[in-house]
Amino acid sequence: MNGASNPCVLYRSDTLIAVDKPQGIIVHGDGTGAPTLTDAVRDLLLAEGTDASQSAARELQCLQRLDRDTSGIVLFSLSKQTQGAYDRLIAEHAMEKRYRALVEGKFPRAAQTYTWPIGRDRHDARKMRVSRTGKTATTHACRLEQYAATALLDVRIETGRKHQIRVHVSHAGHPIVGDELYGRPYPKGLMLHAAELSFRDPVTGEPVDIYSPLPRRFRAAALRADASN
Repeated sequence: MNGASNPCVLYRSDTLIAVDKPQGIIVHGDGTGAPTLTDAVRDLLLAEGTDASQSAARELQCLQRLDRDTSGIVLFSLSKQTQGAYDRLIAEHAMEKRYRALVEGKFPRAAQTYTWPIGRDRHDARKMRVSRTGKTATTHACRLEQYAATALLDVRIETGRKHQIRVHVSHAGHPIVGDELYGRPYPKGLMLHAAELSFRDPVTGEPVDIYSPLPRRFRAAALRADASN
């Protein structure tokens, strides 16, 4: 193993595998030698010991990327032969992605749609910002629960700009709990989770719906925020 624990498999087919990424692990190597989710999935396949799993381990390719502190669904291709079909699916935004975000403050009852363009922050290379000259971005947010000091949101994105959800909700006055770049730090980290992924498999033609349960840390963060207010 490469230092990462075995990932929880959420979905598996001959050509795809989806795993539940823990918070705090990177998806791809960053040159530091830190454990990666890709390494963990490859190790899991190799440990199965079958000819098919060995081939899948060699041809493994991540189809999505999540930030280190974002948890939830990450999808991998298991075959070079069919990977192009999934790459096109991603490029054409033909997947529906839903996230759960715990944000600060009283969030409106009515569903919100944010269409502010997003560009790089010229003053901080780590950050993105709402910018009139940025790229188009669309985020839909709906309140699921309102607590005393925070709100749990269901968030759907139509585009995939870097830090899109984090930038949009922060600009709206509701930064994600634990967002050190666009809000305030929190000991348990960023409260953002990739919870649902739906698409029609371009290889088989079958509908695919993948779900990752909400981590316990979200409820603990909401209770802690309530207690401090």
